[in-house]
Amino acid sequence: MKIGLWIVAILCTASLGAAAAWIVTAPAPGFSKSDPRLAGVGDARRGKDIFDAGDCASCHATPGQPDRLRLGGGLALASPFGTFRPPNISPDPTDGIGGWDVSDLANALVAGVSPQGKHFYPAFPYTSYTGMTVADIKDLFAYLETLAPVAGRAPPHHPKILFAIRRSIGFWKLLFFREGSSNARLTGDAVHDRGGYLVETLSHCAECHSTRNFLGAIKSDQRFAGGPDQQGTGYVPNITPAGIGSWSEADIVKMLATGNTPAHGRVGSSMADVVTNTQSLPEGDRQAIARYIKSLAPKPTPHP
Repeated sequence: MKIGLWIVAILCTASLGAAAAWIVTAPAPGFSKSDPRLAGVGDARRGKDIFDAGDCASCHATPGQPDRLRLGGGLALASPFGTFRPPNISPDPTDGIGGWDVSDLANALVAGVSPQGKHFYPAFPYTSYTGMTVADIKDLFAYLETLAPVAGRAPPHHPKILFAIRRSIGFWKLLFFREGSSNARLTGDAVHDRGGYLVETLSHCAECHSTRNFLGAIKSDQRFAGGPDQQGTGYVPNITPAGIGSWSEADIVKMLATGNTPAHGRVGSSMADVVTNTQSLPEGDRQAIARYIKSLAPKPTPHP
C-alpha cells in the first residue's frame, strides 16, 4: 500500500513539474494585433536605414546570387548548436512574410516569438533587437513591404539535440533573455547615445564580437572582447580599447564607410558584409557608432 502511495505521489509531482515547465516556457508575445503603439504607417525611407543598420541582408539574402534585396533566406549558419537557416523575409504571401502584419514583426524582433506562437532560435539576434523602438519597427516593416516577393522557403533548421525541442528555448530565455532590455550605456551625449542604440541594438555588434558560454549566451565580462567565430571559421577580434585602442574615431568611421583599416588592410569575412551595410548609413550614424565603440571599457582578449 505504501509503495502504491509513493508511486502516486511521484507521478503527481512529475505531472505538476511538467505542467509548471510547460507554463514557464510558453512563448510570450509582447504585442497584440490591435496594440495602439503600432498604429499608423511607418516611413519606408527611414526603414531602409534600419534594414542596413540591422545587417538584415547579410543573413536573409538568397545565397548564390548578387541581389542583396532578394530576401529568400536559406543561408547556412553553422554553430556549435547546429545549423540554422534564416527564413524568407520577402513580402511573398506564401513563402515569406507577406501575410504578416506589423505586430508579427514586432513580436519576432522584441520577443523572439513567431506568428505561430513558437520561440525563434537565438541564432536570430532578437536578444539585441529586443531593445528596438516601436517607431523603428514600424519603419522597417514599411520598407520590407516595398521589396520584391521571392518564392521558395528556406531549408529547415538542423539543431543539435539540446535544442531539438523548440519549446526548450523557453528555458534558455528564462536564463539569458530580458525582453525590451538594452546593454547600451547612456551618457546624455546625443552622438554617444545614438551610437549605443546602433551598436548594442540595431547592429548587434556584440553578437559576433563576444565570447559565449556553453549554452550560447554572451559572457558579460567578455562582451566586445572578441572570441571564436560561431561558425567555426576563425576568431572575431576584440573591439574594446584593449584590441583597437590605437584607432581613432575617424579611423572607425573610415572603416565603416570603406572597409579600410588604419594599418592599410581591409576587413574580411563577415565584417565585409557588415561594411556593405554601414557604408549606406548616414554619416552621422557611422560617427555615432565610432563614438560609442571608443567609449567601451578595455577588456582582455580571451584565449582561443
